[in-house]
Amino acid sequence: MNTVRLDAGRLHRLAGPLGELLADTVAGGASVGFLAPLDHAAAVAWWRERSEAVAAGRLAVWAAYEEPGRVLGTVSLALPDKPNSAHRAELVKLMVHRAARGRGLGRGLLAVAEEEAAARGITLLHLDTETGSPAEHLYRSSGWTPAGTVPDYAADPAGVLRPTTIYYKRLGARAEPPATG
Repeated sequence: MNTVRLDAGRLHRLAGPLGELLADTVAGGASVGFLAPLDHAAAVAWWRERSEAVAAGRLAVWAAYEEPGRVLGTVSLALPDKPNSAHRAELVKLMVHRAARGRGLGRGLLAVAEEEAAARGITLLHLDTETGSPAEHLYRSSGWTPAGTVPDYAADPAGVLRPTTIYYKRLGARAEPPATG
């Protein structure tokens, strides 16, 4: 599996395969901000809109693939844009194609994003995920700490409001031991 960081041009060129991944993720029931059915054209357009943030340095995006043109996973870091938050970033849109699940790809993408964040001097990451989703196991087993749960935070792909759990992870010298449980 090859994992590469995408610059704005490459992100724009890979918007089709990334859109396919996003549509598959939503069709599989993952709550990543979209309702089902997600039109492929809308998914591609959403990815193309991310190019500006990547070019401006506000978003870092990685794509994982086995063969050129077929994206099987992605993860992004929303980077700080204010002086008082320069130490933190948000992990967003960790997605793995249903055909590639169970092979450690999600864990690998998570590690890539965490390593890049630490290399940038970021000492705190945070994310949100649907409470009770398969993603929760990944985050907990990767040392992320739950901070709390917000009821009815976001609609799942079927439009049903679900609770969301907020997680954080300290990186570098201030890192905490992994959460248990």
